[in-house]
Amino acid sequence: MIHQYKLGGYNIVIDVCSGSLHVVDDVAFDIIALFEKQEKNQVISTIYEKYKDAPDVSRSDVEECYAQVEKLKENGKLFTPDNFERMAGELKAKTAGVVKALCLHVAHTCNLNCSYCFASQGKYHGDRAVMSFEVGKTALDFLVKNSGTRKNLEVDFFGGEPLMNFDVVKKLVEYARSIEKQTGKNFRFTLTTNGVLIDDDVIEFANKEMSNVVLSLDGRKSVHDRFRVDYNGNGSWEKIVPKFQKLVEKRGGKNYYMRGTFTHLNPDFLEDIKVMLDLGFRELSMEPVVCASGDPSELTEQDLPIVLEQYEKLATLMLEKDKEGKPFTFYHYMIDLKGGPCIYKRISGCGSGTEYMAVTPWGDLYPCHQFVGEERFKLGDVFNGVSNKDIQKEFMNCNVYAREDCKDCWAKLYCSGGCAANAYHATGSVTGVYKYGCELFKKRMECALMVVIARTLNNKK
Repeated sequence: MIHQYKLGGYNIVIDVCSGSLHVVDDVAFDIIALFEKQEKNQVISTIYEKYKDAPDVSRSDVEECYAQVEKLKENGKLFTPDNFERMAGELKAKTAGVVKALCLHVAHTCNLNCSYCFASQGKYHGDRAVMSFEVGKTALDFLVKNSGTRKNLEVDFFGGEPLMNFDVVKKLVEYARSIEKQTGKNFRFTLTTNGVLIDDDVIEFANKEMSNVVLSLDGRKSVHDRFRVDYNGNGSWEKIVPKFQKLVEKRGGKNYYMRGTFTHLNPDFLEDIKVMLDLGFRELSMEPVVCASGDPSELTEQDLPIVLEQYEKLATLMLEKDKEGKPFTFYHYMIDLKGGPCIYKRISGCGSGTEYMAVTPWGDLYPCHQFVGEERFKLGDVFNGVSNKDIQKEFMNCNVYAREDCKDCWAKLYCSGGCAANAYHATGSVTGVYKYGCELFKKRMECALMVVIARTLNNKK
């Protein structure tokens, strides 16, 4: 399977199953498009007829180019067959019962009242609560006990707003550090915060203990303050931006993400990214809103072409900033063509419900934070482990080949079938396909690969 597209002045060809990425001229691009559709002599004649009036393109040139395409196919770099389906599920079967990461919901409450919040202002459709140290400690013990031979374990402090339970966060980190040596484990912590409660103590602690910090900012003040308001309806932009700037500065400008959300009301999200850059932030992410169907924030079909264009303009902006000596990172454009995920991971996906779970303030286990509050998906609890084996089996069998709509998609080994939560909320099945999200992902991947190509070629120059 191949995918061809033109972007940024490049003719780009992806060989899906080998992972090969090619940048070719017009003649090669057109030959590849016809290579498996027409017989050899017909392809050569068709291409020569198209380019016969072009300078420096003879029939022998076309024949030579065709031969090069043939050679790439022989070498497994083009038209590589898909032999991965038989491997689907093998990785999850091998690691069954092994947990590597927990999302600790230390606070099911929040000091902001964002109407687009998928977690219903931190309550997750339930009661407000904060996690006790005892529950959190048991969760960490559960992680260690069920992590098998894995040395590196990940813990995300999440909410609601986790800084509303900051003392417990600190105690849990202290406890985890105290057992690292005896258990042979290494904990990596992440904190996600809206920034309202950031102070010098938080900054010092986060920069010492957190491998990554996710900071919520929607960009332009008018955009941010439309949704991210307190319970009196006051916007939070003025309050949090100076705190974010101080934290990032103290952090050396590394290992953080400025995470925004764009909605139907700001599909032109590139303007929000530009504001983030003007504020001095260089590690950025802008996520499409996750909300109920019919919500005023929901992205519409009319928004789609605007959003897709924004992704292309974003790629162009990144390359322009490179030339200015002011590069920045966009989370969804981070791609490693040489040392990226292995094929098992590409097939099996994120590991929600198997390797990764969310823990509520009461110690209940869910497949991930987006399933919390959905009683059907409760897996068990940190005291007794996973008891709902049927639900875990659903996630065990959740891979890219379990989704019929993914089998012929060129992007399947990049998205691994996409987000199970988005699929469930869109279709009622964790093996369904959230088609709107697919369109966004495919455009992001095209743009990300174009940026990689441009940067590689520019570096060679």
